[in-house]
Amino acid sequence: MLEISGTPLERGRQYGEAARGRIAASVDYYAEAFGASSGLTWGQVTARAEAWLGPAADFAPDLLDEMHGIAQGAGLGVADIMALNARGEIIYDSTFAAMGTKRSESDMTDADHEDAPDGCTSFALLGPAAGDGHVYAGQNWDWRYGVRDTVMLLRIVQPGRPTVIMQVEAGQIGRQGANSAGIALNANGLGGRFDHAVGVPQTLVRRRVLDSPDPARALDVLFRTRAHIASNALLTHRSGFAIDVETTPGPNGWMYPVDGLLVHGNHYQAFVPPQLAHTYRPSAPDSLLRVPRAEAGLRRCRETADPAETRKFIREAMSDHLGHPESLCTHPDPARPEVRRWATLLSSCVDLTTGEYRVTAGSPCENEYQLAPWNLYDGPSHD
Repeated sequence: MLEISGTPLERGRQYGEAARGRIAASVDYYAEAFGASSGLTWGQVTARAEAWLGPAADFAPDLLDEMHGIAQGAGLGVADIMALNARGEIIYDSTFAAMGTKRSESDMTDADHEDAPDGCTSFALLGPAAGDGHVYAGQNWDWRYGVRDTVMLLRIVQPGRPTVIMQVEAGQIGRQGANSAGIALNANGLGGRFDHAVGVPQTLVRRRVLDSPDPARALDVLFRTRAHIASNALLTHRSGFAIDVETTPGPNGWMYPVDGLLVHGNHYQAFVPPQLAHTYRPSAPDSLLRVPRAEAGLRRCRETADPAETRKFIREAMSDHLGHPESLCTHPDPARPEVRRWATLLSSCVDLTTGEYRVTAGSPCENEYQLAPWNLYDGPSHD
């Protein structure tokens, strides 16, 4: 757990210095992973990552400054940090550039989809779905088991913007989390892209959403930003509002809670983009199983008025093992090469009513939700 504050460059240096070992471990893992999947050297990966420096500067120059600070503190180049932040985007680009080809989602094979970015099952629980009257948001974060020791809980105190608490891989400036304005962002990969234009990496988009002071401006980020790859964003606000937005480099789709419950996985649930309509198959078919299982488990939360029991029901729901190991609570598959094994790295449960931020240190079936040392609403006014 790490707290950073000050100017973007100062925050980045604090981050890089404090997490230097974890960031180095993250670089080592992705160097091995990209080498195994495509034969790319880390130098080739960082050379490709430089393509996002310009879009990052145009989109959020302060966040690029923060990345420069992380690089300085960690003793690395900014392209190394950009590669960690654009690791999902690189999967859909550099892997094939190394072979002299570029392919769209419709051209990708089943083997390619094994490297698809960001698993996860996200939820918003509010209104009639939460018997205790609180507003909850969270997710199981499923990703490569090999990065488990790089996962961090990060608190960012930034003048002029809401304070943010996020779970990230070391070196990343944005992923899933919540802020002092009462906004939670949970995000899931959808797989693929539709052209060869360079868009904004998801870590920057997600961080800018979490920098937003209200839901309207958070939605503005999602709808006005041309992201590089498709990704799902589930926004929840402490007022009891939630919306799920399936963002793509082209059109977006959206949907709202039903009876106070909204769950999203890794397949298009609101719409299928026209670019994929004739050939679409989910990049993670187990998503079709995970979503209804999470919905069924989370419906139990309407049965209790006790927040502690609500959290118990949430943990039990997110620990579901139907389809194990590729279940809602995902476990490493020993049949896969070690570098390509997946797992639920952590499960989050954020109470936007009280500001309590909880995560599990690993899979929820084996670990209780632990309360973070910071409350979302600590410090300056969050209004």
